[in-house]
Formats: sequence, structure tokens, C-alpha cells
Amino acid sequence: MKLFIAEKPSVAKNIADALKVKEKKDGYFEGNGYLISWAFGHLLELYDAKDYDTKMARWKMDNFPFIPTSFQYKVKSNPRNRKQRDAGAQKQLKIIHSLIRRKDVDAIVSACDYDREGQLIGDSIIYNSKTKKNVYRLLLNEWTPREILRGMENLKPNEEMKPLLNAGISRQWTDWVIGINLTSVATLKFQKGRGKVLNIGRVLLPTLKIIYDRDTEIAQFKPEDYFKLNATFETADKNTYQGTYTEKNAKFKDRAQLEEVQKQIANQTATVTDKQVERKTEYPPFLFNLSNLQGFITNKHKGWTSDKVLKVAQSLYEKKFITYPRTSSTALEESLVGKTAKVLEAHVSDLPYKDEVKFHKGKRVFNNAKVESHSAIIPTYLIPKRLTSDEQLVYTAIKNRFISQFMPAAQYEETTIRTELDQVTLKGYFQTKGKVQIVEGWKKVEKIQSKDTLLPLIEANTTVQLIDSELSTHTTKPPKKHTERTLLRVMESCGKTYKDDESETSEAFMGAILQGFSIGTAATRADTIKKLKDVGYITTEQKNLTCTPLGKKLVESFPITQLFDLEFTGRLEKSLFDMEKRKISKQDFLNEVFGFTTKAVATIKEAEAITIRNTATSRTPSSTKTTTSKESLGKCPECGHSVIEGAKGFGCSNWKSGCSFVLWKNDKFLATLKKRITKTMVKTLLTKGVVYVKGLTSKNGKKFNAYLRYQKNPDNKYFSWKMEFDNGQASTKKAN
Repeated sequence: MKLFIAEKPSVAKNIADALKVKEKKDGYFEGNGYLISWAFGHLLELYDAKDYDTKMARWKMDNFPFIPTSFQYKVKSNPRNRKQRDAGAQKQLKIIHSLIRRKDVDAIVSACDYDREGQLIGDSIIYNSKTKKNVYRLLLNEWTPREILRGMENLKPNEEMKPLLNAGISRQWTDWVIGINLTSVATLKFQKGRGKVLNIGRVLLPTLKIIYDRDTEIAQFKPEDYFKLNATFETADKNTYQGTYTEKNAKFKDRAQLEEVQKQIANQTATVTDKQVERKTEYPPFLFNLSNLQGFITNKHKGWTSDKVLKVAQSLYEKKFITYPRTSSTALEESLVGKTAKVLEAHVSDLPYKDEVKFHKGKRVFNNAKVESHSAIIPTYLIPKRLTSDEQLVYTAIKNRFISQFMPAAQYEETTIRTELDQVTLKGYFQTKGKVQIVEGWKKVEKIQSKDTLLPLIEANTTVQLIDSELSTHTTKPPKKHTERTLLRVMESCGKTYKDDESETSEAFMGAILQGFSIGTAATRADTIKKLKDVGYITTEQKNLTCTPLGKKLVESFPITQLFDLEFTGRLEKSLFDMEKRKISKQDFLNEVFGFTTKAVATIKEAEAITIRNTATSRTPSSTKTTTSKESLGKCPECGHSVIEGAKGFGCSNWKSGCSFVLWKNDKFLATLKKRITKTMVKTLLTKGVVYVKGLTSKNGKKFNAYLRYQKNPDNKYFSWKMEFDNGQASTKKAN
């Protein structure tokens, strides 16, 4: 009789259904010659430091570094009371061990997830029983009945999984040693008993540093004005189009330069000297891996976090509707061609565009070189009848991305027109671009609306009349704050080949990532981001992530700079990946980690005794209060002190002495124009007294541009907005 041990009850039920085992007993199923039991994730955990030595029950600097000579395991603790064992885990472990010892059991099958954590969960339970019976491994990418039955015919001896177990153990021991030692010593050194625990981790700190670096870039960014000259041309049949004045490698920072051009071109005729029409192809984004799925959902839907996406995807996986979600691959194994064709057939029969869906074996979909342990996430052949709203959202995204791979590529036509003045000699010319979608293709599935830029029918050598021109002011923008989507990308690639591009097709860069070189794994990154929030190192501002004062102080003060280094952390993760591939030994890796920890503890002990605490607010990390920057945005027009950003507005830093100057973020006048004040606008106003704002909205819904001033009223202490147009007209509105 075979005993199967699954990672969770839901997976055990899937196995029981596939093997037609109906009888459920206390903690297991039995029937048809099979026993099927389950864990609840980890049933065992590593000893606490005090379990090895009672003196470790109190944190004393002299007790560190502490590295056990041999690591031991115990039944996991009750999450509500760490002093007690988890009763459910203890009971289930006892049931599994009693099943292992049954005389009619001649083989044990670990059916935990096919990854290093799953291997560790299964092996820790099985070998903790001291059994000498044969142990096998069921390796599956999905829990559908067909795959379970196929996997039964391809069981592997569990000894072959030793490299995967070694990687799982090494990851677990590494995080324990670094976490216990550096968290304890750092807290003793830099908190002096007056603050919270300083959580230190090999994945936590480099992730914090990514956000810190982006915040620093933004704070140090100096906006610069630049200018554009747009001209409106009219054809003989009274059609119009616009062109932007262009010179080779020129971004116009001198307004006077374009003003001179604008004077020369007034009421002139011009000629279309060149017209280029190019047909371009857009392929669908690659299949989802976990990071891409998390980024896609969190970017598109409010209220979603990467942690929530993972939990919903895991639920769909356990319900047999999608393949293994904790994958870093964006392609499928080439051996899955036949199976994938059947899955596609099951999902397209009712689609209105089903005739456009054509199965193919292209390398964008089937590519062993892009597959690590698991293929990309796709739906299974089972069609769900009922899902929760959250499950439906995630499932639809995965299904649509899958179907998109087999739709025609989208195509559009891009037209570029070059217009030159007839009677005026200029260094540059006016350039016009138009875009028209020709083939919608896969965009039908994703319901992506293409924005066409239509141009009149016009050919080269056509004479046109310049009827109007507009000189506009623009300001360079700082980098965007990180979102969970962009942060996941940097973590996945350790910053290599990363481009801060929000477009879906930019995910093509994923194919170039060095395998295994990352911060964390697909399975752990969401938890890392969540923990950064929970311990108060980062906070969220809508979708944006930013450092708290505590997180910033930690980055700037903590002496173990290696832990902030993406390269250092990436190499550790790469070593674990190589361990799975039998390229390095567990002991060599652990010796390096233990040596690093010992040196790090010594460095912290010798460091300057500064205090690292969150002095900005006593609120918890989950507080909705926004953490703001104290960067000076310019001088207050009232008293000359610095204007800084606050939670509700941009105000004078001298407010405690009575200065009331402030620009409110929810300014009612700007709200009527469908505009919200930005930090860049404030900087320009304080520096130049005026800011050119594009995209304002009138009462009748029309868009327009205008110059805005924020001026003190002559008869009272309040400020009002003054709007000016290029034609000299002005209007004044009171500030709220």
C-alpha cells in the first residue's frame, strides 16, 4: 500500500478524487489500496535559539554570534502563543507518523509542491519519523486528475531530489542565522531598549534599498523647463494637421530660440518633403510567471497587493484550475505541446473570435531555455463553474494571456511626415506622426483599445499653408516612485536589464535575465514586500511605495552595507539555484554564510552607538497617514523659509511661528479644472512665479492650457489663483 503525503488538505482531496478514494477518516483518506494524508504547510520548524541554550532566552550582546553546531526541528509553535505547540500541527504529525509505521504501508510518496519549500516540508515530516521504507516523489505542475494519474506512472526515488532539499535547508538555515544574529545585535546596539525590534534579513534589506534609492533620486531631482513649437498646417482641401519643430539631437531649453523660429514662420507656405509609412507588428506579452501576474493585477486593480494575488492564484491551483503559480518562467516546456493544444481547445469553443485562434509551436510559447523548474502559468483543461470575484479576476487574466499567444499578432501602420518651410531657411523641420491599428489580433482578447492618431490623406511634395503656431512650456519629470509591479521586476532581475516601463510588451526583457540571479524567489517576494510594510520600513501612497523615516535611517546608518547590495544578495540566491543543479555544495555555501554572519556581528558591535528609530510618527505602519518628504521645494513668498510637502499640502516650514502660506493638495479651484497640484508645479511656482499647465478642463469638458500664478490678495492675507492665456486675457479665482 502506498501512503501519499500532500502539502495541504485540498491537494490531498484532489489526489483522492483522481484515485477514486472515497472514505475519509481522521486526518487521511483510505481506499483502493492507497492512504492519502496531508500537512498544513510546515508542520515542523527550526528550534528557537533558547531551545539550544537557555541563556539565549535573553538578548545579551555577549551571546552573539550564535550558530548551532547542528540544526534541530520541533513541532511548529502556535502563532498566537509562541510558548505553546500548535495543537493541530502536533495532531496531524502524529497521524502521519502512525500511517508511516503501518505494516501494510510499503512505500511513501511525497506529493508536496515541486519546489525547494515543498521538498523541505515533505522530507522534514517523513524523515523525522526515522522510517527506512522506500520514499518516492510525485512531481506535478497541476492537480488535475489526468496529471495525477500520469504522475503516478512516473514516480521518482526521493533520493534524486536531494539537491532540491539541500537548497531548501540552506535557504532556511541562512535566513535563521542572519535573522536571529543580526536582528538581535542590531536591536541591542541601535535601539538601546527604547524602540521596536530592528528586523534584519538578507532579502528584506536589499528590497528596502531599491525603494530608498528611488526615493533619493526623486528628492535630488532638479526639474528643468524645456519648450516645444507646434505648427498647424492646412492642405488645399482644408484638412489640417500638426507638426512639432525638430532639430537634430535638440531639446530646446532656450525659449528665445523657438520664439525666433515662430516669428520667421508666420503665415508661410510649406512643403511635405517626405512621407514614410511603416507597418509594425506587436506580439502579445509573454505568458505569466508569478511576478508578472502580480505586477499586472496590482497595477490594473485598486486594493490588490502582490501577497493577495499569490494567495488567490494558490487557491486556483489547489482547485485544479491553473498550473503551479510560484514559477519564474515565462514559457512552457516543449514536451507540453500536445497537452497545451487540448487545453486551448477547451477554452476557445465559445469565443466570438475562435476562428482567429490558431495553435502553433512557436518559441515565444514553447522554449526549454526559458523554463526553470516549472513552466509558465496557464489554465488547465478544467473549466470552473463557480469562482469568487477575486478568483475570477485572476483566472481571467491568466486565461486571456494564454489565449492571446495563439491569436494573430496585432499590426499598426505608422506614418511619419516631414514638413519644411518654403521661403524660410531653418536648421530643423516640422515632424508629424500618425498611427492607425490595422490588425487588432490578440488585443481583442485583452480588450486593449488602441488610440489611433489619424492624419489627412497627404502625399510627399504637397504644398501646405502654415495657419497657426503655439509655443508651449514643459518641465522635466522626476522618476516615478516604485509600485509593487516595478519593485517585483527589479527584484526578479536584481536590477539587470531592467527598464522602468509600464507597458505590457516591455515584459519581453524577462527572457534575458540570468537564471537564478535574483532577490528572493517568485514564492517569497510578495511576503518580503508585505513584511517591509508590517515592520514599518516602507509605506504606501496609493499604489506607490516609499520609505518611512525608520526605513531611511536604517539604510543610511546600518553598517553592514553588503546586505543592501543587490549583487551580494543576488549571488546568494544564485548559489541556492546552483545547489539545485548540483553545481555547488551545501556545506561550502553555509560556511560562507556563517562566516559572513560572524564578521557582521563583530562589525555591529564595533560600530558607533547611534539610535535608529522612527521619530517621525508613533503610528503603526498600517496607519493611513501619509509619510512625506522634508525636501525644500523653494522659498516661501511670505517669510523666505523653505516650503515643504506635508500630508495635505505644500506649506511653509515656519508655520509654528505663524506663517500660513500653503498650497492645498485638494485645492477646490484646481479640482474644478480636473487638475491636482504636484511637487513639480510647486517648485516652478516658487522659482518663477508662474507655471504653464497643460490639460486643464473647462466646465463644458473641453481641454485647454494656461499659465497659473498664485498671488497674495492686496486686501487680505489670503492667496488667489490667477490664470493667464497666450492672448493676454486673465481671470482671478480665490484659493480655497
